[in-house]
Amino acid sequence: MGVLDGKVAIVTGSARGIGRATADLLAAQGASVLINDLDGDVAAETAAEIAKTHGTDTAVFAGDLTAEGTPEALVAKAADTFGKIDILVNNAGYTLDKPIHTMTDDWFQRMLDIHTVVPFRTIRAAAPYFRDPAKKEREQGIEVFRKIVNVSSVSGTMGNAGQANYSAAKSAVVGLTKTLAKEWGQFKVNVNAVAFGHIETRLTAAKSEDNTMTIGGETVHLGIPEAMVGATSFLIPLGRPGTPEEAAGGVFYLCSPWSNYVSGQVLNVTGGQWIGMMS
Repeated sequence: MGVLDGKVAIVTGSARGIGRATADLLAAQGASVLINDLDGDVAAETAAEIAKTHGTDTAVFAGDLTAEGTPEALVAKAADTFGKIDILVNNAGYTLDKPIHTMTDDWFQRMLDIHTVVPFRTIRAAAPYFRDPAKKEREQGIEVFRKIVNVSSVSGTMGNAGQANYSAAKSAVVGLTKTLAKEWGQFKVNVNAVAFGHIETRLTAAKSEDNTMTIGGETVHLGIPEAMVGATSFLIPLGRPGTPEEAAGGVFYLCSPWSNYVSGQVLNVTGGQWIGMMS
């Protein structure tokens, strides 16, 4: 028995890293999970492994969530496959880092698109699955809590040199979260955000020629400078970066029954880091 038995979850960007760890943990607690990634083959492999490990149902949706109509198709796939949606984790994202004076309009907008516009569109598309059942439950005098977790970052809450685009987008996620918590609280939807610090993923690995992803036909180099990787012990009181599994624990809490009276909050999962990265 898991605390999420019978629940249906969408986790965007869930074939790798924090997203995969989150999907795995939700499935371990009984949830059926829709796995999403740009790379359909990797998403399908992840979904199959999670289903085999935990004996839960999984589904796959591959596609560029910034493309017109794709968030709506994602939600439709989950609803058509499982018949309902109880949990939505907006996790998909990547980084494009440059100082403000050299950053292009395109790079700035692309961060807003994936980190702010995509969660907005996905939430909007999922609205009937969160609101309509709650109206019926309210008439019956029962409470059923549903969960939305938006992934922010300490870059969004504190700013970060070289990430004006990413920081602005992740800050907007906090505003979106708090607003939605006020709008949908009446429907017993807990809406919260997690702000991650330095978590070990390909976005925080040292920059290298091999650490890339392809977006819209363009190769994007991921990671952070080698010197910053080595400065972890000075920035984080716990002395090391977090693992994807540790990051997923924070998301899981906000998806669990133990967070039923928590809404409109930002949970910092940082190992105690509070100053953010420095120039």
